Amino acid sequence: MKRLLVLLITFMTAAPALAQGFASPVGTWEIEMRDSRYEVAMCGESGNQLCGTLVWLGGHADNEENRPYLNTLLIDHAPPAGENQWKGTLRIFGQTATGTITQLSDNHIQLEGCVAFIFCRTYQLYRIN
Repeated sequence: MKRLLVLLITFMTAAPALAQGFASPVGTWEIEMRDSRYEVAMCGESGNQLCGTLVWLGGHADNEENRPYLNTLLIDHAPPAGENQWKGTLRIFGQTATGTITQLSDNHIQLEGCVAFIFCRTYQLYRIN
């Protein structure tokens, strides 16, 4: 029992060190397929919500079907849901999904979106310097 208590105290004192304070997510990000880029900004009245706008299409994504989505929000005022995480509405080429945006490192964001809690997809975005 004493050993368990010592482990618990050790974990609790180390837990704050486990929380990662990454660089701001503000900047330009490219999706893993390298066919679209997004400008991410902090938005909302308090400036703690996340917004992301489609700013560039390339490769197979640069077509007449997708061009109307240029300069529209991918991430629409997602409020914080934890350390380096936001939850809200994602708009992906005409589809609206409930999503979680997690910053995994200074240069890596993961988007997880589900439509009707059935059709789910995960995307990786990487910072463009």
